[in-house]
Amino acid sequence: MSSIMTNTAALTALQSLNATNKSLEQTQARISTGYRVSDASDNAAYWSIATTMRSDNQALSTVSDALGLGASKVDTAYTGMNKAIDTVNAIKVKLVAADGASDADKEKIDIEIKALQGQLKSYSDSATFSGANWLSTDTTTGTSAAGTFDDVKIVASFNRNSAGTVSLGTIDIDVQNIKLYDAGKTDETDAGILDGTRDNTGARATAQTATAGVAAVAGDTYTVDTLSATGYSDTQITDMIGVVEGALKDMTTAATNLGASKTRIDGQKTFTSSLMDSIDRGVGQLVDADMNKESTRLQALQVQQQLGIQALSIANGSSQSILSLFRG
Repeated sequence: MSSIMTNTAALTALQSLNATNKSLEQTQARISTGYRVSDASDNAAYWSIATTMRSDNQALSTVSDALGLGASKVDTAYTGMNKAIDTVNAIKVKLVAADGASDADKEKIDIEIKALQGQLKSYSDSATFSGANWLSTDTTTGTSAAGTFDDVKIVASFNRNSAGTVSLGTIDIDVQNIKLYDAGKTDETDAGILDGTRDNTGARATAQTATAGVAAVAGDTYTVDTLSATGYSDTQITDMIGVVEGALKDMTTAATNLGASKTRIDGQKTFTSSLMDSIDRGVGQLVDADMNKESTRLQALQVQQQLGIQALSIANGSSQSILSLFRG
């Protein structure tokens, strides 16, 4: 039925055109943004999940940076420790040469030992990265107890459980057993590896200073960073070699621990990078638009829009034809 009051065909064509335009706007938005879900109104659940995971990925990026900084600190300490081990080995060689040598030769050897001891302190003081030095320390302040260097915690992971609770994981570095010098030591048990006193077995011991030129006494102790060959008997020098051996054992253990920490940090950093990529892929599957599909859909909707405009024009034309009857 044709009516001059209600153009049913035009209304139908207009509704169809409006629906096409709405779909066209949605498709154009997806193509321009690259997202199928760019706002909560598109899909509230997916948008919420994606927003949370993007936030977590930003936190993981910071964790990766922290691991990189921690790795640099560990690597610096490890480098300093290796050089110190080489230098202490050189001191041991000089002591072996001094054993049985004349007093005059011992004095000459002692000059070399003093130079090596100075080099040891220089290596330790220089092993600093971003203000952190784990070889040459001062536990007078800034630690939970004088003489004890608190474990250094390197942020290694960002965790979110099923309840949404967030926590951080750390890799702990036992600096107390790595340090070579400690200006804040309270006794020999918490001193550094090189400035702590040791007996002839190389074990840490309460300080009992040996006297040069006097027969060795049970319990005599020496410190690697202050021992001297001048005026000491061969027996005492032999005891010094035992002291150096004990220090070398502790330094080798410290270097091993640093190396293990470096390996763990590198592994965690690689895992964090892979985890970030995995989260990016997961979020993409939730909210990214299929550009091939959307491009094809855009072309189809543009054709539908043109046809809708033509249909609306035809429907309006029919009304004009009815009105022309009255004009005649």
